[in-house]
Parts: sequence; C-alpha cells; structure tokens
Amino acid sequence: MQHPASGRTDAAEAASWQWDGDSGGTSEAPADVIGGGRGNDDGPWPSRRRLLLGGAGVLAAGAAAWAFGRSGDDAPEPAPKPQPTRLSGPAPLWSYRGPEGMTPERLGDRPARPLFLSRAGLQVLDPATGSVLRTLAVDAPRSDWPSDTDLPGLRVVVSGDRLFTASPGHLDSRHLTEPAAEWSLPLAEELGTRATLFGADGDIVFGRAEDRPFTGTGNLFAVRYPDRAVLWSRASTGAERPFSPATAAGGRIPLLDTSAGGGRLVLMETATGRRLWEVPTEAGLAWAVADEQHVYVPRHPGAVRALRVADGAPHWSIEPGSADSSRCLPPVTSGGTVFVPRDSGLLTAHSLATGERLWGVWLPFRLDRRSRPLVAGGLLLVPGPAASGVQALDAATGEERWTFRDSGPGVDVWSLAADDHRLYAGHDDVLHALPLA
Repeated sequence: MQHPASGRTDAAEAASWQWDGDSGGTSEAPADVIGGGRGNDDGPWPSRRRLLLGGAGVLAAGAAAWAFGRSGDDAPEPAPKPQPTRLSGPAPLWSYRGPEGMTPERLGDRPARPLFLSRAGLQVLDPATGSVLRTLAVDAPRSDWPSDTDLPGLRVVVSGDRLFTASPGHLDSRHLTEPAAEWSLPLAEELGTRATLFGADGDIVFGRAEDRPFTGTGNLFAVRYPDRAVLWSRASTGAERPFSPATAAGGRIPLLDTSAGGGRLVLMETATGRRLWEVPTEAGLAWAVADEQHVYVPRHPGAVRALRVADGAPHWSIEPGSADSSRCLPPVTSGGTVFVPRDSGLLTAHSLATGERLWGVWLPFRLDRRSRPLVAGGLLLVPGPAASGVQALDAATGEERWTFRDSGPGVDVWSLAADDHRLYAGHDDVLHALPLA
C-alpha cells in the first residue's frame, strides 16, 4: 500500500516542473498561463521581469497623461488582467480563466472536450488553444442557479457535439460549434407543458415532462436526436429520478422510485423506457452508478454492493475493515477494474469479476461527493480540493505518476474531463489543459 508520505520517483520528478514568478531563476512561465496566455493585442503576456524593467517609464508616461488629460470626472480604470499563478506538475498546454466560477456539477455527464459552464452560460473552448469558440446561454435565472451542494434540479445535458435544453413545449438542440445546425423539436401537448432533462445515452436524450401547476403526475420520455424522433413516453408518478451523477451504460440507467412508500432501485432501458427490474432499497439512497455488468450501490456508508445488471441480484460486496469508519463514494470502472474512493482519502482497486482487492493507496487529501475520479490514458486521475490539486496514479498499480497544482485561490474541488490526448482539469474560475501522454 502506498502512503502519502512516500517519496516520488525520479521519473515523476523529471516529468514535472515548477514555475514561480517571484523566483530569481531563469525559468519562465509557460506560453499559455491564465487567460489564454495572451493580452489584448494577442501577444504573449509580459513577464514579471519585463514589467519591473518597464515600470519606471510606464509610471512617468502615466503621470504626464494624467496631468494633461484629466478633465472634470476621472476616467474609469481598466479592469486588471488576470495574473499567472504558481504551477507544479506537468506543464499546461494552455490555461483559461472564465468570467466567474464554474459549476461543472450541473452537467449531466462528463464532456469529452473542454467546456466551461457557469451561470454566465456554457463556454465552448478550442481543445488545441483554449480560446472561446462559442458561448451558449443556458435559460435559467442567475438567482435560481443551484449551488454545488444540491442534487441537480437543473441539468445541462451535453452529448456528442450538442447542448440540449428544454423550453416550454420543446426540446432544444444547439451545436457546440456550428450555429446553423441548431433545431427545436415541439413535444406533444399531452406530455406536459414543462420538461426537465435527465441526461443522455449515446444518441438518446431522456427526461420528464409535467404540467404547471404540478398535479403529482407526469411523463417520462426519450428523443433520438439524429432523426429528431420521440422514441417513447410513459406515465410517471413524478417520483422516479436519476441519481447524481447520472450514469447510463449499455442502454440502461439506474433510477430511484419513491412513489410506493420506501424506495425502489429501478434499472430502466433508455431505448424503450421499460423497467427491466426493481429491488427494494432505502428511500434516501444517495447514489447508484452503472457499468455494463453491474449497478453499484452503497450497502451501508462504508461498503459497496455490486448488483448484476441482468436481474438486480447481489454479486459481490466490498466491506470496510474493522477500524474503518469512512464512507464509500461512487465507484469508477475501467476495463476489468472497479476503483472505489472513500471520503477518508483511501482509494482501492478491485476486480470487476469478483470484487477482489488489487491494490490500495492513501491520497494526501480527503474526498467528497464532488470528487469524481477519471480513467484516461492508463491513468487514474483523482481530483482533490482546490489547494491539493489533481493526482495521477498508474491505473494498473496505484503508483503515483504526478500531481498537478496551481496556487490560485479557490474553494471548489477540481473537476476533470478528457479526450484522447488532453486532460481538462479546473476549479473555481480556471481550467487547464494537460497532456495525457
């Protein structure tokens, strides 16, 4: 077992770097640090050394301009440009600072490209440069935007290259980069006047529609968006809801149904709306995640139970040690391995077939429900609190490869997304692109 006090390998140290704008060394900031790495003239940001050398001349010229050009009212001072922050770990390919703090927990699933979601809208970034390609408004009053501690009542669904939202009587689809490819699909009046989207599974978007004022019933529905067809709809009591994060795997998604007293864990087929099976569970079941073989649920706060996708029958369980009082968080699966994080900072890997423990690692930070690990490029990437950064572990062995940190102020947990070549890691108002190779 690896402990946070263990030293880093020479290879990990060689692959990392540190830059501090206040140091007296010769190292320089990366070419694209904060704000896309460019000023208003699209040139590179001046270094701290250049700012200091040119400071006297700038002050003199500024004083003269103030003396001769000041009139009755003071001209508004320009907004300060974002400053570079201290970084350690892999050198970012680019870094982007958004207009306000991001809220990635509003996304129904993890995107496969760099997106910056906040109350100001969804900013679509160029994967190669971090420049803003489009900004898409999300139709929600800023005052109603939920906090990151709530279960998602407002879901922003991104699937493939499209953003899906619901407007009265319509499902709206906007392309992330092509404005001409947008459309709005009218929904049948009998479905309901107001729709809430749950998520997407491949080319299927699903949600619930109900009337306003709410009468206690509604309809679940699914749309296949390539041909803009309503695949199915069925009556719902309004008590069927997906978990957060919503995970659709192999055409199935787990739901919690509290309509009949107590709770029932339901596995729904996304292409038909059919309930494949249901089993009794606690009405307050906090999470359930699925892959193509299992649905994973907390057996109690410190244990995980794997239920067979075929029939909901228990397959195996992961139990805590006698002195372990930590809570298990939603697992992440990749290939034949299940990774189970705990709020204490313990992370264990298990065989998907049997639940057998393969390795365990103590992380140098604690985790909570916002900490969603990601497997990409042979790495298990674990997001910590803002000050702790992102730790990359070898997915096969648990050995630490590197840790990325910035020194920017922050209160959020890091959020992660990836494509085939880059990891997109951000917190608060900053998003960095890091190489996976």
